[in-house]
Amino acid sequence: MGIRVHNLYCDADGNSHWRDIQIEWAQEGPEGKTSARLPATGIIFRQTRAEHDRPWHPAPRRQYIINLDAGVELTASDGAARVIGAGEIILVEDVAGRGHLSKSVNSQMRHSIFVPIE
Repeated sequence: MGIRVHNLYCDADGNSHWRDIQIEWAQEGPEGKTSARLPATGIIFRQTRAEHDRPWHPAPRRQYIINLDAGVELTASDGAARVIGAGEIILVEDVAGRGHLSKSVNSQMRHSIFVPIE
């Protein structure tokens, strides 16, 4: 068993949906376990206002988002919503179609890391 990643993707009709993916462990040593190296093209640090409540929008690119200290509620265009907490990882791939809604949780400012993969 590896590490769970929330995945927000879009189907051929441009509708976004949720699924879970597992990043499997590739190595284990005295310090712990690691996955295989995955491609990435940079890193972006982000601070999101406590009042964040963004209307429908597609992701600007395929990217991992790692929440550091607060959560976010994301709603897929099929109506399914998830609260992604601090320390959790999202792979957003809904770069076309209607996209998703994004809203802060508990009116908290959020710090996150974006890791583009394209």
